[in-house]
Amino acid sequence: MKNLILEMEAYAKEKNVPIMEKDGIAFLMKYIKAHNVKNVLEIGSAIGYSAILMASSSPDVKVTTIERDEINYMECLKNVKKCSFEQKVNVVFQDALDLNLAEGTLFDLIFIDAAKGQYMKFFEKYKYFLAPHGAIITDNLKFHGYVGKSEKIESKNLRQLVSKIENYIDFLKTNEEFDTQFYDVGDGLSVSVRKNEQ
Repeated sequence: MKNLILEMEAYAKEKNVPIMEKDGIAFLMKYIKAHNVKNVLEIGSAIGYSAILMASSSPDVKVTTIERDEINYMECLKNVKKCSFEQKVNVVFQDALDLNLAEGTLFDLIFIDAAKGQYMKFFEKYKYFLAPHGAIITDNLKFHGYVGKSEKIESKNLRQLVSKIENYIDFLKTNEEFDTQFYDVGDGLSVSVRKNEQ
């Protein structure tokens, strides 16, 4: 398992595939153990790095992970097979915004780590699949230190993307349904839980 994780880190570096920072994934694994999470939905598999590590954090954790990029999807399937996690990690090849989950499907943890400009849409679509006392965790809220400094960014595309992340942070802060804690871990994480379940 350790070798596979090192292989995946090297692959991600070489192919420039964004995977979670080590502090961020350590936070997630700790959260899964502490909150007895059994069922995880991950939006954005990439090569399966975080899905495999989340699934490995406890014997009875199952992860459903969604990926729309075919190359990443195939790589993710390959990595899941390498560590014999086919029973623990279900990889779905689709755009998360087009996917229709079966009614009544609930997850203890929903992890958002896909297209940054779509974070709000992901949150609004999938909050209905959050189990009671579950949490929605979002990654990359610092976005490599750019968040909060969008006016200084020269690239228009990057500026627009960062501005969408800033809007998402405001959306979380002012959300009437969810309470959100922000953590300066990895590339910036948030943990959102329903207000009536504090």
